[in-house]
Amino acid sequence: MNLLLQTTQHNLQGQIAVTGSKSETNRLLLLKALFPNITLANTSNSDDSEVMQKALVGNDEVVDIHHAGTAMRFLTAYFAVNEGRDVVMTGSGRMQERPIKILVEALAQLGVEISYEKEVGYPPIKIKGKKVTASKVTLAANVSSQYISALLLVASKLENGLELTLEGEITSIPYIKMTLALLNDLDIQTTFEGNVIKVYPKESVASKEMVVESDWSSASYFFSLVALADTASITLTSYKENSLQGDSELVSFYEKLGVKTIFQNNKMTLVKQENFNYQTVNFELNNTPDIAQTIVVTCLGLGIGCHLTGLHTLKIKETDRLEALRIELTKLGANISVTNDSLTLVASENINHNVKIATYNDHRMAMAFAPLALKVPIIIEDAGVVSKSYPDFWNDLKALNFQVSEL
Repeated sequence: MNLLLQTTQHNLQGQIAVTGSKSETNRLLLLKALFPNITLANTSNSDDSEVMQKALVGNDEVVDIHHAGTAMRFLTAYFAVNEGRDVVMTGSGRMQERPIKILVEALAQLGVEISYEKEVGYPPIKIKGKKVTASKVTLAANVSSQYISALLLVASKLENGLELTLEGEITSIPYIKMTLALLNDLDIQTTFEGNVIKVYPKESVASKEMVVESDWSSASYFFSLVALADTASITLTSYKENSLQGDSELVSFYEKLGVKTIFQNNKMTLVKQENFNYQTVNFELNNTPDIAQTIVVTCLGLGIGCHLTGLHTLKIKETDRLEALRIELTKLGANISVTNDSLTLVASENINHNVKIATYNDHRMAMAFAPLALKVPIIIEDAGVVSKSYPDFWNDLKALNFQVSEL
């Protein structure tokens, strides 16, 4: 499904209910599988979360998680410590190109048996679930936080808990802290001192309802819309000023892009600032790489430059996001360069019209480029890919008076 996006509406007003955080939902789904007496509310309706839920409640010998990277990492750890459960974990063609070796080797330190069905280091993998009594793991600190969170989420059900030592400079700390905070909410004891994280064993937890906050990564596209509109005030539900989600740094980043954020009654309202003095921005996104695509497209639409760093994990996402951004932004007339961990956009006021944006099976490519419709008509290829994290996205754009036409 290819969509043509355009609008004559440059005064954006409205209220949008954004689905629950995929990051929080997938962590809590796994915790619920470990502690069935907890209940969940406002969970994500994303493809990734549905795949995760299906795998956790099913009894299949082969578990296909399609494009869901978080599910691959979390479920690998879950099945590995699920005594007596043998399972093959597989996924899409792209998933079979995304590395899993770091997590497999970490689990091997705990005595877990995992073998590769095809290429060493990549899915599909065969897991023989077993009881784990070892409790110490050492892991490089600059790896994807999903590897680290996968271990932390299952740690409390290990006989002796887990002591995880991270070697080097830790990246994506907010996601690690989110995981620990959710454990703490269930009265699971943890410590995080220096580069050592400890999770203590816990056989059971008290019954409790866990309410998932709405997804900040999904909110990023509305920050971009407000920044690119002539005037705008958009209210999003349900959000907290003191969020567990790392992408809540959007508030401070977009303050430098002319967007003011007001919190009230578990809602946040994004307001376009008048007569804002735009300047080239330099952002370090080590803790928030998922919003890089949104920010660079916003800067293109505003006609300003940007230099974004801390992006090394983007090369192993749904696609090589840095290369994908370079290709698609160049189509639009941008002067952009990328390295292994950074992106530089040169200020330019010209944007090519009616460009077809390829999405590379990547939901964030589709949604990050959509706000440019406020500046020029734009075509999003394979637009249905948004269902991975935000199935209602195109309908929510229509609610803001965008013309969304299927080609």
